[in-house]
Amino acid sequence: MSLTSGRFVDREHRYPIRIFYEDTDAGGVVYHAHYLNFAERARTECLRLLDLHQSLLRDSHDLVFAVRDCSLEFLRPARLDDLLEVRSCFVAMAGATLSVLQAIWRDDELLVRLRVRIAAINTSGRPTRIPSSIRGILAPYVQPLEQG
Repeated sequence: MSLTSGRFVDREHRYPIRIFYEDTDAGGVVYHAHYLNFAERARTECLRLLDLHQSLLRDSHDLVFAVRDCSLEFLRPARLDDLLEVRSCFVAMAGATLSVLQAIWRDDELLVRLRVRIAAINTSGRPTRIPSSIRGILAPYVQPLEQG
């Protein structure tokens, strides 16, 4: 396991991010679009820990994951030099989609919530089912949301 890929705590992936000057705006606050980049990196590294490297998925399965839709809720700003943690949980997997809840934390303070739905597509851009071999790897990490 690579420390640069983060780690799993139970079925939740945790990925550290340090805020650099390039991540901030003129006021020293993280520019809003960078949170999407942080979440993307965390999802990629989560898959890497499961031995599902994006390049191998493309080359051996003609499969890429693309964001289908995403919503963000900004609660608090992150600032230069902060050490953040992106926490990611798979919450649903259907034929060609994977839903992920992500949260960006600074210590015990929640900064941003994201809901992301990922579509499995082939390299021609057409939707494709997630292969059973990949579903088998992901399934133990899916934590369906409790209804209520």
